[in-house]
Amino acid sequence: MENDIIVFVRDIRENTGIVFDAYSEFGEFIAGEDKGSLRSDFDGVYADSANSRTLFKFRYKNKNYIGSIAGINSASKNYAYLICELAEQSFAKGNLTKEEFFKSVLFGEASYYTIKKYAKKYCKDSSVCAMVLVMDGGREEEVLAVVSGYSENSADFACALEDGQCVFVKFFDENDGEYRSVAEYAEFLVQSVYEETGMKIGAFIGGTVKSVADLSLSFGQALSAQRMSAAVNYRGGVHSFKEFIMVKMLEDLPKYKISEYLEMLLDSSARDIFDDEEMVNTAEEFFENGLNVSETARKLYLHRNTLNYRLDKIEKCTGLNIRKIADAITFRMITIILKLVR
Repeated sequence: MENDIIVFVRDIRENTGIVFDAYSEFGEFIAGEDKGSLRSDFDGVYADSANSRTLFKFRYKNKNYIGSIAGINSASKNYAYLICELAEQSFAKGNLTKEEFFKSVLFGEASYYTIKKYAKKYCKDSSVCAMVLVMDGGREEEVLAVVSGYSENSADFACALEDGQCVFVKFFDENDGEYRSVAEYAEFLVQSVYEETGMKIGAFIGGTVKSVADLSLSFGQALSAQRMSAAVNYRGGVHSFKEFIMVKMLEDLPKYKISEYLEMLLDSSARDIFDDEEMVNTAEEFFENGLNVSETARKLYLHRNTLNYRLDKIEKCTGLNIRKIADAITFRMITIILKLVR
């Protein structure tokens, strides 16, 4: 691979006179003229004024590299874009299908020029988000058939990723007067899959980004939501990554600090509640149903008095009246901490 890069750099220098050097994605010299170490923590095209050179990232045969061009003027910047395109177009294998294009974008493998080349063909110029759909039993094709049938415009796209996992790319119509949140749409898809296949699936939603160029960010957030949902055993079929900001914050804390919080929040009677699976499941169902006693009792097949007895017992043992949102948040935080440390 490095021999190919050496030849590529030599051809550029000899045929155009551009002072072009190539480095690995970690800043290790490969070809051209070694001008010492260079930074690799940048995106797009970067003017390295301290060394009077323009740095840029490019892909060659599905591998990332850093290019360096002498000068920091507009011509150097233009050369950077041209070399990126030349590297990609010279060694690309045919045209990308819609699935190949979206997968390369989702996994962050598509270059600026690939996105620019195929966006008009396969995308809409609008905001977009990624949604990871998870199922059991390897029935991805059935899920894809339902989801694709309910897509709201031709740019929406769905494909299988691996066993038990699909991705749905949802574009938004900025001129649509009827607002429906991404979560509402995901709930609709989950319900539609269940009604048509009898299969219960989970949907994990990434953030909405401005264009397909940022879709890999949304996809990464959706995967994080899936991972953290499994870690803390959240109920319900649809989750957005925003729900797990508190989980992420707690994950980032040192374990000794988490232990300190637990010592402050839990005494022996409170620990008994959090060790009681029935009580914790009751609380989680209560949260899932928006702190609604009637709906929770119906879902748990309990009499309202039985549910209220459990809620009163939780308050007596923990000091937390989870009928109130502030105490409900504290209770949920404790359950998350316990799951993270166990």
